[in-house]
Amino acid sequence: MYSRDTQTIHGGREDFSTLGVHAAPIDLSTTYPISDLEGERDNLLAMAHGEAPNGGSVYARLHNPTVARFESAMAQLERGDDAVAFASGMATLTAILMAAKARGNHVVAIRPIYGGSDHLLTSELLGLPVTFVNPDEVSNAIRPETSLVILETPANPTLRLVSIRKIVEAAKGVPVLVDSTFATPILQCPLELGATLVMHSATKYIGGHGDAMGGVVSGNAEWIKAIRSIRVATGAVLHPMAAYTLHRGLQTLGARVRVAQANATQLAFSLREHPFIESVWYPGFRDCDTDQLVGDELRGPGAMLGFTVRGGFEVAADVMKFVRLCTPAVSLGSTDTLIQHPAALTHGVVDEEVKNKLGISESFLRLSVGLEDPRDLLADLSQALEKASSHHAARVDSESRVA
Repeated sequence: MYSRDTQTIHGGREDFSTLGVHAAPIDLSTTYPISDLEGERDNLLAMAHGEAPNGGSVYARLHNPTVARFESAMAQLERGDDAVAFASGMATLTAILMAAKARGNHVVAIRPIYGGSDHLLTSELLGLPVTFVNPDEVSNAIRPETSLVILETPANPTLRLVSIRKIVEAAKGVPVLVDSTFATPILQCPLELGATLVMHSATKYIGGHGDAMGGVVSGNAEWIKAIRSIRVATGAVLHPMAAYTLHRGLQTLGARVRVAQANATQLAFSLREHPFIESVWYPGFRDCDTDQLVGDELRGPGAMLGFTVRGGFEVAADVMKFVRLCTPAVSLGSTDTLIQHPAALTHGVVDEEVKNKLGISESFLRLSVGLEDPRDLLADLSQALEKASSHHAARVDSESRVA
């Protein structure tokens, strides 16, 4: 088996020599000619139940060759039996939860997780009861009807690390889903640690340029078959152009992650000494990795970090306003550095009490570090912090004079 760095380049491209091409072909067909009606009838029924095609694609909601290439590449990278891709990360999670509900009417989820995921679970839109827990509470939360344990590590947005091995053990045989969006297959392989499924918002690091949306889940063949049948039924298919773009993004994934990680490490240590910053959360710090998972379950600390500013929401909002090089925007994993306010944005839909308990405060900013020179990033953040703090001091002074 090739290394992951090699597979990011060659995965899903095994037939290029036979096809006589060097770049992946893009199939934009929505429908396909039928030459054998009886054979394609059986083929369609098989695909409707999550099977791979045994003949033509018939219809793009059932199968698309360009999407299948991306799925094959992701399954190889994650060391999974198979993979299935969707139009977004949330569409991916929705299908997984629907597959879980068919197996049992309860899931356990470890907080924090992405705000959209938290919202979907708490809404019980799918009629699936959820118990939210800390990592050490998983075992006691398992019920006879529990069909899935869900975790995200590193967690969005606090960068909390969770031992996948320990959760798999605590789950007592209940399948475990890991959202590994922050880590990517370059830094973490949940399936090798015992997880049943691993998912990504491929919009982020997999694509890497902020120009394609998608989601993907890899893992156990039986689960993937069930999840694929749900995609066929619900229609949340990944567009072939997005699949092509995400597949192409894999070729530079390792290089991008490692450069961004090196930048984030340098930036995190510099920000930790900044006078206008109260605290920095980064998996590369020993006190943020008390179980020493970096170097064990994780091959590196990654390129995401968070920090709290002195002065509360107004200062945090002003920092986003005053940055010039960093982009004030949600999402992550792009070549450029993105800064956002989780309490107001990505986790704005999460209950206030829950956010406070998890440390997602009004002073907290999340940084997705890109490929820029870290010295330029530090200079940009420093000038924004200085301006924001000066504005805050002026407001406090003005209010005290009025009082």
